[in-house]
Amino acid sequence: MKELDQVPLAGLARAVRGADYGEVCLEESESAALRFEDGRVTDAASGAERGTGLRFLRRRERSVETLQGSANSLHDGQALLLRQSLLGPEAPRPEPVPLQPLAIWSAPVRIDPRQVASDQKIALLRRIDAAVRSGFPDIRQVTLAYAESRREQLLVNSEGAHCRASRTAVLLSISIVAERAGVLQTGQAVLGGLQGYELLCDSRPMAAARALAKFDAPKAQAGEMPVVISSAAGGTLIHEAIGHSLEADLVLEGTSPAYQGKLGARVAPENITVIDDPSLPCARGSFGFDDEGVPARPTVLVRDGILVDYLYDRVTAFKDSRPSNGHGRRESFHCRPIPRMSNLYIAPGGDDPAEILRGLKAGLFVTRMGGGQVNTATGEFVFEVEEGYRVEDGVIRHLVRDANLMGVGSEVLRAIDRVGWDIGWGIGTCGKDGQGVPVSDGMPTISIPNILVGGSHA
Repeated sequence: MKELDQVPLAGLARAVRGADYGEVCLEESESAALRFEDGRVTDAASGAERGTGLRFLRRRERSVETLQGSANSLHDGQALLLRQSLLGPEAPRPEPVPLQPLAIWSAPVRIDPRQVASDQKIALLRRIDAAVRSGFPDIRQVTLAYAESRREQLLVNSEGAHCRASRTAVLLSISIVAERAGVLQTGQAVLGGLQGYELLCDSRPMAAARALAKFDAPKAQAGEMPVVISSAAGGTLIHEAIGHSLEADLVLEGTSPAYQGKLGARVAPENITVIDDPSLPCARGSFGFDDEGVPARPTVLVRDGILVDYLYDRVTAFKDSRPSNGHGRRESFHCRPIPRMSNLYIAPGGDDPAEILRGLKAGLFVTRMGGGQVNTATGEFVFEVEEGYRVEDGVIRHLVRDANLMGVGSEVLRAIDRVGWDIGWGIGTCGKDGQGVPVSDGMPTISIPNILVGGSHA
């Protein structure tokens, strides 16, 4: 990926002039993926893409006009051609924007996955598959998916930003189906981050053990009850049920009624602080600057229970007459940046996680969250509990199965009464407006005195 180094900056610095704001993004990316199922590789794919994206923003009385174009080539002349097509052939040739010194950011990599032979990657998948099948005879299907990506980006904007970023990421997921006496159970696990192949060298996903344990577990009791969610469950709840509602475009569109117009208002107990931090090292959602050239920094959204900020990109910041806080993200140079989460989490509190569990007299202890659905307009959610336990008098009694959590995100946030000093993380690819971006989400052990649990009424 050396072509970015050959692009003259003068043409890029000219191309971004002509509106209230302009940016040019040059990008080279490579990816590869393997799918291993039924003891063999069932799919192998690789790809590469390079191109230029140019965007202008113009302030209007009550809106922001966006002009955007892209092309699958890398050179300053392409950026100038895009400028002409967006602003019109009569647009004058401008003087270049004075650029700041180059800002460089790179994710740490010890073993470049591109330098690891495909046979070696397949051998890793084969070893995991064999270990699962030999240790768990009830396993009927093991599906492993490996993915790697590298993205090089050069960004110049009309404010003089001159940024270069390099992202290398790897991902390994495992999905298990077990069968006993005609009954099927499943288990999943995923490992990944902004690192090289070294992240996977000692991977031992435990999805199989979770799937098999469910065979002997009774169905979860249904009804409203106290729930403790362990930090080991990750932050799926905070990401889906609350995080999207704090993205400024949804707030300004009126599709986040729980938080619209609530800056300075109490939205959670005093022990709740919610932060989105793209500067965390090696986290899947991290970056050095967003896709509009704004340097990455932590953004406190809720401080001691008070709503203090939203997640902004430049468009929403223009509309609110304020600066962006660096959350404009795009999937690729073809796409427009929009407000997105990066690494969203509830900050650790002051409670001992073990004491939180001991305080649960009769309820559900969730140690792993599964998939779910969220209505971002209302905050209503349903999340699968992949691993949860019945607790009585502060003691774990037994595993349960087929449980899920249901509620409204803003109400659940208000209801949290205890927050542990620990924290655990989950990872994923967050979808919005047809774009997917890598994210992480984290949460301490928390206690919710009353939440609806779906399960059996028997």
